[in-house]
Amino acid sequence: MTTPDPDPPDPETEVETYPDAPDSLIGIWGQRRRRLKLAARDWFPPADLDLAPLLAARIPRDQPPLEGSQTLHARKLHQMRVELAGKPELAAVNAILIAHLRKQRYPAHAPALFRRIWAEAGPALMPHLPGRWLISSAITFGDHGETEAQRRVGLSINVLFSLMKLYEYERLHSGLDAATPFPIRGIRGRSLPLDMPQFNLSTGGLDINLLAQIWNEARKAPVVGPLACHLLQRLNTDPRGLFRRIGMMRAGRQMDRIDRAFEDLAPRPPEDDAGPVER
Repeated sequence: MTTPDPDPPDPETEVETYPDAPDSLIGIWGQRRRRLKLAARDWFPPADLDLAPLLAARIPRDQPPLEGSQTLHARKLHQMRVELAGKPELAAVNAILIAHLRKQRYPAHAPALFRRIWAEAGPALMPHLPGRWLISSAITFGDHGETEAQRRVGLSINVLFSLMKLYEYERLHSGLDAATPFPIRGIRGRSLPLDMPQFNLSTGGLDINLLAQIWNEARKAPVVGPLACHLLQRLNTDPRGLFRRIGMMRAGRQMDRIDRAFEDLAPRPPEDDAGPVER
């Protein structure tokens, strides 16, 4: 028995997930984007930074704690160096540039220096960066790419991985391991938000359409393109994500169909039509 869809919400009584949106959201977003102030003693990479020595040098694994009152910039830089210990010094430079470029105001030369790092040292730096900093680097091109193609790829990566992070975090509460797909159940009659049609697990191509378009754009975009392609390939080989689980569910559905087909083709035992034996 199918459950009928609920009546559409009454605009007078519906509850908003974010009250007073979009103004409330934009207000919070603006507060989170206040610039990182720099004190006179704070170090910030200059525009003519020599990248090669910083790519060769490694961040020491023993970082002395900060002493006394420090700016948020200094605390962030220290935290990044602790997190990236053992990685190239250029990784920390890239990270602190990203932190500033996420704000409404930042040092004037920061965007050009960020792009120069990825144009001149990106391929060599890429293998050393953890996934979160690869994603953050690609996302930064959404606002600070030099060309429309770079910005478009950066924005696409932002939407893709930000929504994945939200979904994958929520899924942790299901109790299932990240590599374990949900069991396939009958879900006809259940509706998706905004009256979206259900995804067809057997023939649907939404996952392919989404990834193929971003990947195709990334292959043609300078500077950010190799970074985005690297990220998408990492996603392609990670067994713990939504797309791998969808693939496993799709394969399981196909195997069920093959099993049923073989059952239909299997020879049946002959029926005993000799009738009862007389005694």
